[in-house]
Amino acid sequence: MEQPRTRPPQHGPRRGTPPAPLPPQARRGPAGGQAAAQRPVRPGPAQPPHRTGPRLTGLGGGLFCAALMFLLALIDQLLFGASLTVYGVLFLPVCALTALWVRENDLLTAPVLVPIGFAVGLLAVADGGGGVAGRLMGLVTALATQAGWLYGGTLIAGVTVIVRRIRRVRRRRRLGPARPAAQA
Repeated sequence: MEQPRTRPPQHGPRRGTPPAPLPPQARRGPAGGQAAAQRPVRPGPAQPPHRTGPRLTGLGGGLFCAALMFLLALIDQLLFGASLTVYGVLFLPVCALTALWVRENDLLTAPVLVPIGFAVGLLAVADGGGGVAGRLMGLVTALATQAGWLYGGTLIAGVTVIVRRIRRVRRRRRLGPARPAAQA
C-alpha cells in the first residue's frame, strides 16, 4: 500500500531565490544543446598510458605486503629452513613493489605498511618455543636481530614514495592549474 507524502520535496529551487544558471551543455543554441551534438568529434592526440601496474589503496597495499611476506616466509621455511637472511632479502623487493603500486592519494601509507608486513611474515619464520609466550619471544627476538632488513626496506619504501610525490608535484605544476569544464 502506498503512503501519501506528508512533506514537500526538498530539492528544486527555493522560493524567492533566482534559479542557478545552466551549464553550457544544458543550454539551447549554438553554445550547447542540440547544436553541440551535431558537431563532428575530433579525436585528440593519443596519450600513452600513464599508469603502469596495479594501483592499491592503503588497505590493499597493507594486505598485499602482509600476505606476500607471509607467503614468502612459508616458502623460506620450506626451502631454506626459516633463514632470516633470505627472508630479509626477499623483503626488500616487496617494499619497493608496495611503494610503487600504492595509489597516489595513499602514498604516505607505504612506509607504514611495510614494517607491519615484515612483522606478519616473521610469524612463520621466527623461532618459537612452546605456546604463545614462546612464539611471541621468538617474534621479538627476530625483530631485534633483523632490524637492519626492516630499516632498509622501510627506507626503500620511503625513498620511493618521496620520488613519486616529487614527480606528482612537478607534473601538476607543468600542467598548470585545473580549469573548470565551463571555461575549457
